[in-house]
Amino acid sequence: MNDILDRLGLTSVINATGTVTRLGASRMAPEVVAAMAEAADRSIDMAHLQGRASDIIAGCTGAEAGIVTAGAAAGLLVGAASCMTGLDPVKMARLPDTEGMRNEFLVARSHRNSYDHAVRAAGARFIEVGLPDRRTGCGVRDTEVWEIEAAISDRTAGILYLAAADARPSLAAVVRAAHRAKVPVLVDAAAQLPPAANLRRFIGEGADLVVFSGGKGIGGPSASGILCGRRALVGAALLQQLDLDYLFEDWSPPSNLVDKQSLPGVPRHGIGRGCKVGKEQIVGLLVALQRFAVEDDAARNQRFAAIVDALVAAVARVPALRVRAVADLGHGGMPLAEVIVEPGRGFTAAQVAATLRASSPSIEVDATEADIGRLMLAPTCLSTEDAALIGAAFARAVARPA
Repeated sequence: MNDILDRLGLTSVINATGTVTRLGASRMAPEVVAAMAEAADRSIDMAHLQGRASDIIAGCTGAEAGIVTAGAAAGLLVGAASCMTGLDPVKMARLPDTEGMRNEFLVARSHRNSYDHAVRAAGARFIEVGLPDRRTGCGVRDTEVWEIEAAISDRTAGILYLAAADARPSLAAVVRAAHRAKVPVLVDAAAQLPPAANLRRFIGEGADLVVFSGGKGIGGPSASGILCGRRALVGAALLQQLDLDYLFEDWSPPSNLVDKQSLPGVPRHGIGRGCKVGKEQIVGLLVALQRFAVEDDAARNQRFAAIVDALVAAVARVPALRVRAVADLGHGGMPLAEVIVEPGRGFTAAQVAATLRASSPSIEVDATEADIGRLMLAPTCLSTEDAALIGAAFARAVARPA
């Protein structure tokens, strides 16, 4: 087959891991791809495109405003920047130099993760709060709201909150404490879709800014994300990623996001300029978002269940493995296939995963819990036709593990 990967000398992967960035993220619907191709052949004012995107994102999330970013990490970067600078172009021009500015972000220790590097990249400094005893097995407590309140100072620019089903303390409680001190809360909800209700949940609980990935549950381009929340903060974030090579009299920012007359001049190119998002990504994300918002979780899960049922049937034929369908309760009950590699067979789950990866075609599974013999198969980037190939590959893998 003479497709683009053949011409580049590459082969595609059967992705049973899910919408992870390292494997190209989501498998986009034909109408999303078609919209991106159509946009690619047009020229458009990017600021006005983001202005229209804000209307659509606001309608889907309940936020005052929203923009498309170059992925969730880019959303964290420009979101943090906006918390530190507001609409002050002098402060914008200084980033990442934040000396003398409000530049501290409070974060519960249990919320620290590799992706919060994006916040630090804007020039922010983290102040860790509390102890994650429940995470380390040393107790039942996590960071508590009173500890966050005690840590707020005149250097606090914001609070970073990592959204998860078991995140502590609750977002609503953190928001109440933050808003008493007039401090914004930035929520990293990159991987919290589905369920679709989460599009509105974090804004509904009072968050000032929320970041979602566009290339995961929404089904948009990998290099896209959403930053939504308070209009002034979203507008400040947009100004720090747009091309602003204008004379003031020629400049026409989207009025639903930025009041031009409140600014002394056009800001310089901002710290998010390297995070620019293309017209194709914006249009693709908007089409994917609108599709995602109107499809309820039950219908989506029914589609995925057909794929999982086919996976379970195919892998069940391999005698050394136990397989069953399970529900990912943290993501709206999305069906998954759980494969257990029984001990004492002469091979481990990690070896099976490695053999699958080395097979032709290469098959990627979620081996996060391979150390306890568990491999997970996600349906999000698969079709029912992939099930037979995956089942056969498992059979070969247990016969001749890596």
